[in-house]
Amino acid sequence: MLGSLRTCKRVLGIISVAALSVAMFGACGSSSADSGTGRVYYLNKKAEEQSTWVKLGQQFQKETGIPVQIQTGGNDYDATLRSEMAKQKAPTMFQADGPSFMKSWTSYAADLSGTTLYKSLSSEYKDSSLTNDSGKPIAVPYAVESYGIIYNKALLKKYFDSSWSSVKSISDLNNFKALKKVADEIQAHKSDLGVKGAFSSAGMDTSSLFRYNYHMATNPVYFEVKSKNESVTKVPKSLKGTYVKYMKNLWDLYLKDSTVVPSAISGKTMDDSAAEFSTGQAVFFQDGTWSYNDIKDQSVSDSDLGVLPMYMGVPNEEDQGLNQVISNYWVVNSKASTADQKATEKFLAWLVNSKDSRKTISQTMGLVTPFKTFDSSEYQVSNPLVAANREYEKAGKKSVTLIPDPSHQWEEDLGSALLSYAQGKGSWSSVKKVYTDNWASEYKLTYDN
Repeated sequence: MLGSLRTCKRVLGIISVAALSVAMFGACGSSSADSGTGRVYYLNKKAEEQSTWVKLGQQFQKETGIPVQIQTGGNDYDATLRSEMAKQKAPTMFQADGPSFMKSWTSYAADLSGTTLYKSLSSEYKDSSLTNDSGKPIAVPYAVESYGIIYNKALLKKYFDSSWSSVKSISDLNNFKALKKVADEIQAHKSDLGVKGAFSSAGMDTSSLFRYNYHMATNPVYFEVKSKNESVTKVPKSLKGTYVKYMKNLWDLYLKDSTVVPSAISGKTMDDSAAEFSTGQAVFFQDGTWSYNDIKDQSVSDSDLGVLPMYMGVPNEEDQGLNQVISNYWVVNSKASTADQKATEKFLAWLVNSKDSRKTISQTMGLVTPFKTFDSSEYQVSNPLVAANREYEKAGKKSVTLIPDPSHQWEEDLGSALLSYAQGKGSWSSVKKVYTDNWASEYKLTYDN
């Protein structure tokens, strides 16, 4: 997903994938140039399932003879992409995470309108593709995900059943006031529940930062855009920051009722936070459907996994559902050779049509995809976090759509402001200033030049 991803695992992923990739290339050598079959080099940003992507690449290579290399982008995907694209054997496909990112890479993006990949999209998602100035699809989404505040049902029941709890059922935990009451009381009685804190650590390490400067930050944008009846699929030129005060409510709660003190969050990683939740040290954990594989098979059973909307105190939030995000797109490098582009298009078509690939993507990776080729029951995802989202939708709750932001620089600036505030070095007004002023300036840099 999503944004920056998972430090320790990511680093390990890079190492292991590099080894696998070397092995793969070692097996094939320069056969692509000799055979004229082309090659596939996928620079992958979604690193949490990297080893599985590599195995799929190996299977495609075995079936077709087309050599495949799949490599993660490291902690700084943008820098890695720039570096790799400058090489003679550049990636033949890469990932985009939204319209602002593609603004810089449009000239490297092939028209995908005639490809099997694009034609395999369900009709409702064709408009979700990113397009060039001619309206042609150049980035095709491949994952539809949701996120919120994941919780441990068993620990919450223990809280509900305690003599000191004020909230007595999950149905009453339907707004920020209730969430704060529950979190404060858990924090005050953490030894009674056997936890270290209500929330797992709000890590500001690069592997975890995206959860706050990107995922949490979209809620105030969404509610402002919605209040002005503007499009939720376009980047707003400017923001008033009307709803930023509500984000402060949730950020303060994450910092106060946590497994760690605020001064420690700068070094806390995604793996730290996931481990705290999956081993029962924390009741709540902000993340999304993609984190299921990191949580399962530890001390929290599937039946004990639930997800709450990201309540912040916005009026009428009792009807709010989970956040929805489409931020992973496949792009074919238009500057790759014709043979390499054809090989890459063939690989992408295989990913969304091969029976084995579809089973791996849906069952092993647990990805919900926008492709009609995954509609049959055998490709439905078995993931309790996905099931929770379906329940909110079935109940008619209103999802929060992730609004694309103007640049990764804006995210970095906001992350720095949030960390300074957490450490007592900056004010909330400074956070709001970055939110509004930097948004406008980054929009101009990205779209007006």
